[in-house]
Amino acid sequence: MNPTMTPAEARTEAPLEKIAQEVYVAPEKPSLIGLSRDELMARLGELGVADKQRKMRAQQLWHWMYVRGARSFEEMSNVSKDMRAQLAAHFTVDRPEVVAEQVSNDGTRKWLLRMPGDGVGRAHEVECVYIPETDRGTLCVSSQVGCTLNCSFCHTGTQRLVRNLTAGEIVGQVMVARDRLNDWVDRETPNGNRLVTNVVMMGMGEPLYNFDAVRDALKIMSDGEGIGLSRRRITLSTSGVVPNIARIGEETGVMLAISLHAVRDELRNELVPLNRKYPIAQLLDACRNYPGASNARRITFEYVMLKGVNDSLDDAKLLVKLLKGIPAKINLIPFNPWPGSVYECSDWEQIEQFSEYVFNAGYSSPVRTPRGRDILAACGQLKSETEKLSVRERDALRAMAMTD
Repeated sequence: MNPTMTPAEARTEAPLEKIAQEVYVAPEKPSLIGLSRDELMARLGELGVADKQRKMRAQQLWHWMYVRGARSFEEMSNVSKDMRAQLAAHFTVDRPEVVAEQVSNDGTRKWLLRMPGDGVGRAHEVECVYIPETDRGTLCVSSQVGCTLNCSFCHTGTQRLVRNLTAGEIVGQVMVARDRLNDWVDRETPNGNRLVTNVVMMGMGEPLYNFDAVRDALKIMSDGEGIGLSRRRITLSTSGVVPNIARIGEETGVMLAISLHAVRDELRNELVPLNRKYPIAQLLDACRNYPGASNARRITFEYVMLKGVNDSLDDAKLLVKLLKGIPAKINLIPFNPWPGSVYECSDWEQIEQFSEYVFNAGYSSPVRTPRGRDILAACGQLKSETEKLSVRERDALRAMAMTD
């Protein structure tokens, strides 16, 4: 850093994107979680399963993994004993391991997850958050170990980018949540038969910089004969990787959220440095053309409220002007503090004034209730904070996670 630079200038000079430091190394016995039906059939072919049986066998595996949540081949009772033994000799149905679990005062759960069989060297870990509400249960899923981007207000963005997650590691987070919540087949609750009803790709990482794996994972999550989440209950959030926005809509049909946070390029260049590559005008053009966008399928614009930075009434007026013609909803997010941040949350009166102006202009503008702040599980706070704990503290958290 040039000693004559201000902190804001230094952030503006920061690299737009980080380069992954590692690549995925498959374990000796890879998991079948995350494979498509065609890929499952190919694996069965490698084991010598006859062509005419592969589709049926693949569907059996699909059902056991994604409907019943089987954790071993031995549970698959309608698969022959010989076939189960053959599968177990070459593959697993492993998902990420729960290293630690923290439960917030408001019921939010945060899991530190270790990826299975990460190859050699340091184990790779990500965080995943479950937010229970009266009418839904939302799971916040990660797409990368670390993050490609350098958003200045986001704790996750201060991490290095280790590597992209595989489709299996992304789907595996949903499966871990169902494991931990006893949320597989035959579960009944007052609000339906599932606790995990919604998935948001808003955890660690920029999903559209891990396009293929995220797309493949979303297809498995929304498969009606598997995990079975409605595409309208899956939301992908991006900081604005413009070339991949239309593509993710065409190939998955999920809902879109834009991590906007500023209405002027000069400020967004600082808050979301990717804006220097894809400025606001380009980003909003991509939103106007998002496949399936309509008043019934509105695009969500996320706007973190930063005191004295982006929260003025002039900002609200320009936001309304910019979004004209886009079926939109604006989520106002009170800034969630994290150690070392230079930002503060806007005053509540200012947030209400901002929200009222946007609402009166015809846009839904809910203020997101912070959830899980006490365990650093709120928006922008994920950073595998557990890594900083002592060995004794980590062991204690692991023991707590294993007792539930």
